[in-house]
Amino acid sequence: MDPIIIGIGGGTGSGKTTVAKEVLKHFPQESVVIVHHDSYYIDRSPLPPEERERINYDHPDSFDNSLLIEHLSQLKSGKPIEKPIYDFETHTRLVETITVRPARIILLEGILVLAETDLREIMDIRLFVDTDADERFIRRLKRDIGQRGRNVDQVIEQYLATVRPMHLQFVEPSKRYADVIIPEGGLNVVAVDLIVTKVRDILARHDEHAY
Repeated sequence: MDPIIIGIGGGTGSGKTTVAKEVLKHFPQESVVIVHHDSYYIDRSPLPPEERERINYDHPDSFDNSLLIEHLSQLKSGKPIEKPIYDFETHTRLVETITVRPARIILLEGILVLAETDLREIMDIRLFVDTDADERFIRRLKRDIGQRGRNVDQVIEQYLATVRPMHLQFVEPSKRYADVIIPEGGLNVVAVDLIVTKVRDILARHDEHAY
């Protein structure tokens, strides 16, 4: 049986990862894997540090979608992958990787996963997490300071220069490709329950056809 690929898009700090984790809670751990689009930023190690800082990391072209699609295809065919590890402080890909084993449910989350035609085409379910801009910015501010080694001025500058413009140009329009729009992310218990029910229904039908 081919695994189910669920794409979870939405703006920065909208709660995409929370939705993925809430869905994961309802299935055996070995049955679900989460793949983060952020892991597939293009490796910028050949560039000098000052050039890396000037790149627009919120544009679709900043992602290595060819490698991501190759990895998703491997998972669908029952093969493990070596998922990249991206260092957000240096904008480089580490030598180390993380082994991800195939599972029945693949949760692919990221701000631009619904904006890419090739990614949308391999998804079985497409979700968009919709959260107010001010709340998303506050969450991003806390995350980038606490986890990515940035200060307040750097976060604000990046938000105004690229994050907000790219959201309006690419992320927000991708909402129209979603099968389900989830207001307030993982806090929306009803929406998460509906998604879990739908996934269980697809798995049950796949199991019936297997016999």
